[in-house]
Amino acid sequence: MRRRLEAQLENWRARTTGRLPLLLNGARQVGKTHLLREYGATHFVNTAYVNFETNPHAAAYFDDDIAPETVIRYLETETGQPIVAGQTLIVLDEIQSAPRALTSLKYFAESAPQFHVAAAGSLLGVAIHREEQSYPVGNVTSLTLRPLDFEEFLWGMGEDRLADDIRTAYTDRSALPEALHRRALDSYRRYLVVGGMPRAVSAVATSGSLLGVAEIHQDIINDYAADMAKYATAAEAVKIRAAYASLPAQLAKDNRKFQYKLAARGGTATVFGAAIDWLVFAGVVNRCERVDPPVMPLAAYRDLAAFKLYMGDTGLLVSASAFPANLLLSGSSDASFMGAIAENYVAQSLAANGIPLYYWTSDNRAEVDFVVQLGDDIVPVEVKAGTNTRSRSLSVFAGRYDPPYVVRVSAKPLGWDPPVKSVPLYAVHCLQASRPTAPSGQ
Repeated sequence: MRRRLEAQLENWRARTTGRLPLLLNGARQVGKTHLLREYGATHFVNTAYVNFETNPHAAAYFDDDIAPETVIRYLETETGQPIVAGQTLIVLDEIQSAPRALTSLKYFAESAPQFHVAAAGSLLGVAIHREEQSYPVGNVTSLTLRPLDFEEFLWGMGEDRLADDIRTAYTDRSALPEALHRRALDSYRRYLVVGGMPRAVSAVATSGSLLGVAEIHQDIINDYAADMAKYATAAEAVKIRAAYASLPAQLAKDNRKFQYKLAARGGTATVFGAAIDWLVFAGVVNRCERVDPPVMPLAAYRDLAAFKLYMGDTGLLVSASAFPANLLLSGSSDASFMGAIAENYVAQSLAANGIPLYYWTSDNRAEVDFVVQLGDDIVPVEVKAGTNTRSRSLSVFAGRYDPPYVVRVSAKPLGWDPPVKSVPLYAVHCLQASRPTAPSGQ
């Protein structure tokens, strides 16, 4: 399955000087193992693979000497693969289960950079923040793999041409022809149902049917629940599950600010703060913080007490909320929860592009869904599930802060009517950290 991160893997592989071990982060079941094994099969002579979660005794070999030459001898014996610098990809999977293996990356960086070492961890953030593990700061190249975004979904569905048409239209600042616009919207709605978890995408690509997608989503949610029990105390796991289960209710509100009382009666930041941190560190949610004023640098003006939580995958949100797939596929925007789904989708798309998530409110009179930094500009982003794009909040923001342009995401075609840049829902993944230019003649 084609992933955009492959380009960064190739840059890492091809480096001849200063290459560090690779550490691939990401939530469970986003495709880290598959990506690394496929990359090893296509770009290296062989792959030496070990999984510390399914092969617990392997971690014991790292309890003593973790010098690279010792580790390599062990891995050759364990995997049955010869390890040759420049020809072998060493994959240390679920490395959060082997703290000393994580430490060994530092020594590969310092004394054996000629070897290609790639580690992956599903709950690495949780393990590092909860236990005595130390992150090899400065000694690894860190990448994060997320669920497939809409463009990657199109690739997975064999719709490469449509993906290229969307990208080209966005770059050229020209709307797609009406027929293609409708087709792209249909694919976007299908993506909302399927989501970006590789297992679900693969099942639909193979069968052509959406039947069974909800069951796959439920299996993944159950796996998350099992991780909550395994990597947290019993008391903490109860709170983590409650916070996660409350997300559909949180997003169903007009004001999507996270409310602790929706997770449990009498809930407070003191009770649920650690649980929310766990969900963020595990990569299963995206946190969007309030910012005021919305000026450069945004991170310096965060209001840590006010935030929204989005599910890391919109398909999981649709299944967890039991929202009828037929309403999504039909394009109906009447149901109020459609707005929550569209907003979750945009949050997922922005996060996949490495864009930090912030939002803005003004005295309970106005709220802009997202405020993002694109290049040197601070830009408000308003999300609409349908074609009704009226937004008083966006006008309030523009009047107060005079941004260079504003972004309106909706089911309407691509358009530029300064200062409004209209971005179709199916083109959100095209938003990058670069300032858009007006079409010629404007």
